Amino acid sequence: MAGNGKGEEVYVASIDQGTTSTRFIIYDRHASPVASHQLEFKQHYPEAGWVEHDPMEIIESVKVCMAKTLEKAAANGLNVDAGLKAIGITNQRETTVVWSKSTGLPLYNAIVWMDVRTSSICRRLESELSGGRTHFVETCGLPLSTYFSALKLLWLMENVDAVKDAVRAGDALFGTIDTWLIWNLTGGIGGKDRDGKELVGQHVTDCSNAARTMLMNLKALDWDKPTLEALGIPAGILPKIISNSEKIGVVASGFPLAGVSISGCLGDQHAAMLGQLCQKGEAKSTYGTGAFILLNTGEEVTQSTHGLLSTIAYKLGPDAPTNYALEGSIAIAGAAVQWLRDSLGIISSASEIEGLAESVQDSGGIYFVPAFNGLFAPWWRDDARGICIGITRFTNKGHIARAVLESMCFQVNDVLNSMHKDAGESGEVKSAEGEFLLRVDGGATINNLLMQIQADLLGSPVVRPADIETTALGAAYAAGLAAGVWTKEEIFAGLHKENTTVFRPKLDDAHRKKRGDSWYKAVSRSFDLADLSL
Repeated sequence: MAGNGKGEEVYVASIDQGTTSTRFIIYDRHASPVASHQLEFKQHYPEAGWVEHDPMEIIESVKVCMAKTLEKAAANGLNVDAGLKAIGITNQRETTVVWSKSTGLPLYNAIVWMDVRTSSICRRLESELSGGRTHFVETCGLPLSTYFSALKLLWLMENVDAVKDAVRAGDALFGTIDTWLIWNLTGGIGGKDRDGKELVGQHVTDCSNAARTMLMNLKALDWDKPTLEALGIPAGILPKIISNSEKIGVVASGFPLAGVSISGCLGDQHAAMLGQLCQKGEAKSTYGTGAFILLNTGEEVTQSTHGLLSTIAYKLGPDAPTNYALEGSIAIAGAAVQWLRDSLGIISSASEIEGLAESVQDSGGIYFVPAFNGLFAPWWRDDARGICIGITRFTNKGHIARAVLESMCFQVNDVLNSMHKDAGESGEVKSAEGEFLLRVDGGATINNLLMQIQADLLGSPVVRPADIETTALGAAYAAGLAAGVWTKEEIFAGLHKENTTVFRPKLDDAHRKKRGDSWYKAVSRSFDLADLSL
């Protein structure tokens, strides 16, 4: 891609703040990564089904990753300080923080997207609201679910005295992780720029993250007043909604790269969609802690009748058109591999699962449904729990490992089947050969067996780019676009369409159908098990 000027070094960077780790990546003018650093951080599980993060630890992890990446770049002889034009942010979505405007400190830990403590609030609202579970779908595209930020915010307002008091006193600020990061990076409380001038932390969120709160009107891209009134959430605690690609503020002193413009922000799945250059009718699946499948539906909101969410794809500038998407979210994908490693000790590193799963020809009749905290799309069953069925004396750990990999692929299939039904033939772009292509990315896609299983069970080709970290790349694109490093045309002409690996299905249709039917039988067995632990 062209940069501005031939001689000077031009860089764009991304903060990628995920569910289990934070990373910072620096890209050159061709959007190729030149330096990065990644850091895992602590997961807190105070009760069964509860998941929290320490917001201060997240800020610290960002600082460390920025500093370490700069050290690595300098060691490679790169003068990033001089050439860095912009920073983009991408983040785990829905995870909810409330902090004090006056002290800048969190009033409680961040409640993570997969946390299910709000299920009783969901039940209560379902019975109180005239539209039940789908009461807000028309405006925000989302059903009532423990997944979305509004419910987590309500729980904090009802159960944490410090939050209650701060909301009453006008001292509370709400945000998803993007908002918390931007507020701190742009000065927070008492922040200063490089020249010692005072900065005020920017309290903003982008439209893709706002689309996951349940509080934003999808068409107006603004907080929906009737929704706020129905839920009793004061508008004053909410951040301002902006586009995915615009200048937001500059990094305050106290952080590395003070003075550099923050000019792009997207929720992780929307960033991956941009990183994969998905335009209308194109779909991608990101395999991380969970798995997330999005289909770009163009400039129209498509309402799902098959258990999917309507959401934003991206809006690349304040005056740019909004692209919408259908999304299917899967709570547990790579997290099931971590569970095999950390809780069962079947493997000692995530990369070992491929070899273990390849030690058997098939899963030996084992089906594993990783409904650890219920099931998301297209089922939406928070009463489901994890099961492993079909076990005999013949079963060994290779079969279980393979069944875990297959569970990821079966879940992605369920979502894609719903997408086909919702979008119809005309809503999907086919290849020259008339095939639907699934673009894939995320850490788990380095597993070739997983990708082959996905193609086999889907019956369509799976396309993996050379750079599988497309989430951070998408945030860099958005930031570079706002900073004038690249044009939209240059981004979508993309240097990242080459060097792809294509996995083609090898399984015949009859076997594919039989496996799918068995999976549905297994999923149905996972329902109505939440009370087993009582």
